[in-house]
Formats: sequence, C-alpha cells, structure tokens
Amino acid sequence: MPVALITGASKGLGRALARGLAERGWALVLDARGAEALETVARELPTAVAVAGDITDARHREALAAAVRDLGRLDLLVNNASYLGPSPMPSLAEYPLDELARVYEVDVIAPLALTQQVLPLLAERAAVVNVSSDAAVEPYEGWGGYGSAKAALDHLTAILGAERPGNSVYAVDPGDMRTEMHQAAFPGEDISDRPVPEAIVPALLRLLEERPPSGRYRASDYSVVEAAR
Repeated sequence: MPVALITGASKGLGRALARGLAERGWALVLDARGAEALETVARELPTAVAVAGDITDARHREALAAAVRDLGRLDLLVNNASYLGPSPMPSLAEYPLDELARVYEVDVIAPLALTQQVLPLLAERAAVVNVSSDAAVEPYEGWGGYGSAKAALDHLTAILGAERPGNSVYAVDPGDMRTEMHQAAFPGEDISDRPVPEAIVPALLRLLEERPPSGRYRASDYSVVEAAR
C-alpha cells in the first residue's frame, strides 16, 4: 500500500487530495494545526493517521516522520500547508516584517525542513509535491509577501529536483479555488465562481500517474477536460 504525507490536510485542497488518494487505496499521514478538524477528516478515511501540530515546530515534524516510519515507507510528500499573511494584504511598502517572516517560515522554511526530515524515508521513485501559486510568477499588487515566498519555494523545488534525479519533485500551481485562504485574499468579495478544491484533485492525480520530469506545473495542464481530448 503506497503511503502519502499531506500537510494542511484538515480543509481545502489538502483534505480533498487526502480523500482522493484514500479512494485509491493509499495510506495517509495527515497534518494540520487544528486537531479537531483533522481528526474529523481522519475518521472519514480508514487508512489515515492524524498528527496535529504546527508545521514550523521541529518536534511536530519529527512526529510526522515517526508516523511515516511506523508505516514503513513514503511514496508521496505533499507540502500543502501555507500562510497567506495579513488580510487585507498590505503593499510591500507597508508589509509588517514580523508577518513577512512568518509567511516565509510557513511557506518556505517549513516545507524544506519537513522534506529534509523525510528524505531518508522516501521510497524509490517517490514524489514530492510543493503546492505553489500563480502569484509566484505574476507580480500581483498586494501579493508581495505570499507571492515572493511561493517563488522561493518554486526555486527550492527546482533545485531539489536537480539534486534528486531518482525522485519526482514538483511545484504545482492549483489555480484559484473556493477556499478560506482565497476568501481571505479577497475579503468581502464573492468567490463562488472559483472551482472547489475537489475539482482540482483529478489533475493532481493525473500528474502523479504520468510522472513528467521534475519541474513546475499548473493543474490546468492536467485537467480532466485536457485528459479527455
């Protein structure tokens, strides 16, 4: 049975991907800060283990690695947990530096730290997926904190891919989604026209099945519509 470790799995894309993998027979180690919400997800998935905590905490990352060791292997690491920063999002000229440090700690340092923690556990041809954003490559006004952090994560992903030729290492831009984080980025706006995270999962699963070379990919490139052509 393949094993996946997913961070930020109590809601949004992390929860949707956990459900999609569980339906395909994967064993799961799930992370999120909110213990109650994470346990709710894990109870729905008979092959899931919930390990709640803050991904920036080294002791929590070790607990996640220990849960993976108990399962004997790791076939997929998904660094999905992210921090948007202040909402409404400030311009860079007014960005609180303590908040910027927190964005980088959650969105850049923690994914790398967790990856380092579990590298010895990766199975042959295992995949690492770092969830990115179009804000990593497009200079949207007000997105300087989150966007620059995701750009840094993209570059770390590219270098890790060059350093780990035996693994598939991806930065994946899922596109806009109807999530709490996306709503926080656009406070007061109607985002009901954005797709739900569950609509993105088939594209991610197709990416993992096809295993293109390590690199940066958009979920829209692997959409169900595209697959049907």
